[in-house]
Amino acid sequence: MVTEQQLLDFMRETAYKPMTYQELEQHFDIEGASEFKAFLKMLNQMEEEGKVLRTRTDRYGVPERMNLLRGRLQAHAKGFAFLIPEETGHPDVYIHANDLKTAMHGDTVLVRVTNKGFDGARLEGEVVRIVKRAVERVVGLFQNYESYGFVIPDDKRINRDIFIPKEDMHGAVTGQKVVVHIVSYPEGRAAAQGMVAEILGHKDDPGVDILSVIRKHQLPEAFPDEVMAEAEAVPDSITEEEIISQRRRDLRGMNIVTIDGEDAKDLDDAVYVEQLPNGHYKLGVHIADVGYYVEEGSALDREAYARGCSVYLVDRVIPMLPHRLSNGICSLHPRVDRLTLSCEMEFDEKAKLVKHDVFPSVIRTVERMTYTNVRKIVEDEDPEVSARYAYLVDNFKLMKELALKLRKKRMNRGAIDFDFVESKVLVDEKGVPTDIIKRERTIAEQIIEEFMLAANETVAEHFHWLRVPFLYRIHEEPDSEKLFNFMSFAANFGYVVRGKGNSVHPRSLQMLLEEIEGTREQTVISTMMLRSMKQAKYDAEMTGHFGLAAEFYSHFTSPIRRYPDLVIHRVMREVMDNGGALPEKRLEQLHARMPDIAQQSSERERVAVDAERDTTALKKAEFMLDKVGEEFDGIISSVTSFGMFVELDNTVEGLIRLSELNDDYYHFHEQHMVLIGERTANVFRIGDEVRIRVARVNMDEHTIDFELIESKSRHNGRDFGFDIRKKRGRGGFGAEGRGGAGRGDYKGRKDGKGGPPGERDRGGQSRNGRDADRGARGGRSDRLGGRDSRPTDRFDRGRRADRPAGQGTRGDGRVDRHAGQGMPGAGRADRRNVTGIDPAEQQAYEQYGASSNQQLRGGYGRDQHQHEERLERDASYERHNNGDAVEHEADAFAGDWYNQGEFRDQQRGRRGRKGRREEQGRGYNPYDKSSASSQPRGKGGINFGAGQGNAERPAPAKKEYDDSNWVDRLIADAEEVVERPRSFDFGSGRGGYGRSNGSDQGSYKQGRDGGFRRNHNSNSGGKKGRRSTSESGVFIGEEAAQARNQGESAQKAAKNKGKANSKTAKFVRKKR
Repeated sequence: MVTEQQLLDFMRETAYKPMTYQELEQHFDIEGASEFKAFLKMLNQMEEEGKVLRTRTDRYGVPERMNLLRGRLQAHAKGFAFLIPEETGHPDVYIHANDLKTAMHGDTVLVRVTNKGFDGARLEGEVVRIVKRAVERVVGLFQNYESYGFVIPDDKRINRDIFIPKEDMHGAVTGQKVVVHIVSYPEGRAAAQGMVAEILGHKDDPGVDILSVIRKHQLPEAFPDEVMAEAEAVPDSITEEEIISQRRRDLRGMNIVTIDGEDAKDLDDAVYVEQLPNGHYKLGVHIADVGYYVEEGSALDREAYARGCSVYLVDRVIPMLPHRLSNGICSLHPRVDRLTLSCEMEFDEKAKLVKHDVFPSVIRTVERMTYTNVRKIVEDEDPEVSARYAYLVDNFKLMKELALKLRKKRMNRGAIDFDFVESKVLVDEKGVPTDIIKRERTIAEQIIEEFMLAANETVAEHFHWLRVPFLYRIHEEPDSEKLFNFMSFAANFGYVVRGKGNSVHPRSLQMLLEEIEGTREQTVISTMMLRSMKQAKYDAEMTGHFGLAAEFYSHFTSPIRRYPDLVIHRVMREVMDNGGALPEKRLEQLHARMPDIAQQSSERERVAVDAERDTTALKKAEFMLDKVGEEFDGIISSVTSFGMFVELDNTVEGLIRLSELNDDYYHFHEQHMVLIGERTANVFRIGDEVRIRVARVNMDEHTIDFELIESKSRHNGRDFGFDIRKKRGRGGFGAEGRGGAGRGDYKGRKDGKGGPPGERDRGGQSRNGRDADRGARGGRSDRLGGRDSRPTDRFDRGRRADRPAGQGTRGDGRVDRHAGQGMPGAGRADRRNVTGIDPAEQQAYEQYGASSNQQLRGGYGRDQHQHEERLERDASYERHNNGDAVEHEADAFAGDWYNQGEFRDQQRGRRGRKGRREEQGRGYNPYDKSSASSQPRGKGGINFGAGQGNAERPAPAKKEYDDSNWVDRLIADAEEVVERPRSFDFGSGRGGYGRSNGSDQGSYKQGRDGGFRRNHNSNSGGKKGRRSTSESGVFIGEEAAQARNQGESAQKAAKNKGKANSKTAKFVRKKR
């Protein structure tokens, strides 16, 4: 009989082509009705589980060979989701809300990748099939509508309300928190339907909030009866016979102590340090032998596997094991005998591990120490506490000495140490929060931390070299794209992270953490660094721990509260009982189980972390409920486009919304993470001290809003290189009927408005030509604007000029000579009003921005068409004469791999190095390949500028073209409408200009890296500034231009290949 694995292996072969079940039956020589029936049953089961797929022609294959990915959905409250692929190492796939079909958070789905993510872009996909539903129960707020009801889920990642028929309400009323069992899942436009399974109580009742979180994350509470029965059968003490029969090493005469928090009850680790005669340190880490009492396969073991770990909520602990074990026989209480597994290590004076030993033991701790008392002994030297523990004082000082050396060694090798401030919410017996205190990280905590790290590394390496199945704690290297984004983020604050290629050593990141220590940006940079890294997880293979800079690492020290530690303990004891080796059959059994245990433990750990965060946020919000209206001092912890987060001294964080900053209009500058006022030049940045008032608390969302009272910022917008506009001066009244001159400088810091109109027909005069008062004739500009016969957008647009629009000698036009303004003739803007224009030429202008008697001049800014709605409209769709929408250029390549290569080339960067080289290029004839090399390109930027473009070209011959090719379609559509203008210039000549700020923007700004370039009839940007979004006066569309300019990493390709600035010219040159 063929097995499932054999069938999968066969389908994954390169030569395999999808087969019908009859063909598979013949291939595997299946004989007999019973065997054939079992084969079909297995095939159907594999199809239901998503392991194989059946095509429309009833042929079977595996998803990965059909360009599908299988994985778990991780949804977001905003509607979109990411697929976490089951395939190891495969990047996550972004899925838009419209492509989720009816899939919900946590579902196992099959996804087709629709966007391959060229040039480092993320993968995008769509859900093809839902393999397995993850959400069976939902906790939420019930809303009654008489004949039916709805439940609004507490988990915002489930963004669909649950419909409840009247007969399934079971007495629930509006405002109650309920648990709903899903009866049917959403299908099409129909909502999911459920029935009320449990009523938790009204949302404002004491304890309902925490209970809702427990139900939301499906955390178990009470233990099953069979589990409790096994726990009750465990003895309360150990006997000498047990110690001797198990050949345990007796350590009961040593001064071993536990060091934990004041409220800890499950004491599973104890330590001891002594100095050897040779000056070395001997460290003993002794861990409760929980595996001796929890046998593999027992009810206790199965329950511990399902729970994964203990969960520490604000007001309670949900243990992994019953209290009889966790707080009883397995807890290392003082002055009682306990069974342990010990790891003894010898370190030299430089904290280098010299030798070690791992063995079963029995200990009797002498004291139950707290972090507070140890700190008072080794740091404060408190005489009262030191006298109480006088016989241990020297031992604690030795612990401190060794811990500091171990930490120094760990930091030197590159371990990353995040020093986040943690808090603890104190609640009363009713669960009401009474205070929020910071968790201190003193030398006492560091002692235990360093000792546990040393033991975990030693045990992991020891059993790795024994070649036995084991569970490791791994931390993979960060994703190169996320790491690059973080390095760019840190660079905005002036910090450099040194790396090699696409990787960075953790030592470089730790050096950055040390550099920012004590600075105002410490929190945000540390947080962003943490987000750029992958999550640590459990794995059956040891691949190293990036954050600890450790080659070997495991979790060995907490078997009471972590299931992987319990599994490791059982393996360790089994190996030691069998002389350091295991039978072959047992090795195979453990190898098969370890991956599943690792995955389950990692998932349960994430659930526990989410639940702990939810309850902390909930109680922090509740704590601030009666503080509404009160004022506090805080620090800006983050700045976003919608406001800034402020953290108070008690670690509570709230949001000051941008819409509530009424003193100015603030701009968010992402590069520097600051908000800058447009008029006042006020700056808000991370680390600034502010005084706030608590405005409101949203208990449904667990969020807090603040109002700004006072800011102590010492910054100004110019500190960050921004030229802040000041309030404009007001022009005075003129004499003899002339408008008064406006006050203000030419850079626009105090833009003078024209004075009130005089008695004559002339508008007021503005020194910068920006806002001359609009008289019967256009205003006059001293500096930038043209004369009134050709007004610019800097003053009156000539709508009321003496000459009719579009009939001036140089053209009227709404924009001045920028972005393709051409030779004498009809003005660009009001061209539709000019008489005598051939309709075909008018259509060519509408589509390409050029006419047959115009020489295009590109490179001075964004191409402005007459119709402003062309710029405001989604640039993904341009209209042809027949009214049909043209697909976005990226979409047009879908499924066409050959031409997607051209699209990738088009996407890559076309920006050269900083600098400028002005050259005059001759016209480019796309039908003359010899002219392709004659197009000079400025080093400093895209090669825009005034080309000759007067080459006579013969009419193109009618050619066949490939309809799937975007370039041919574009050209063919144009040729069907009108013969291409003879003097059409595809762009040559002057290069190196930055982004031009055209008249449509109404302001004169500087290029990002360059200086101003002034011209009385042009508005050009800096010489080395931002990339332009227009090419040779041909309007492509802002979105297409952004896609074209995304290629930051292709500067070298732009230098070698980019001879022409026009996208059209580039594609035409390729095809012809």
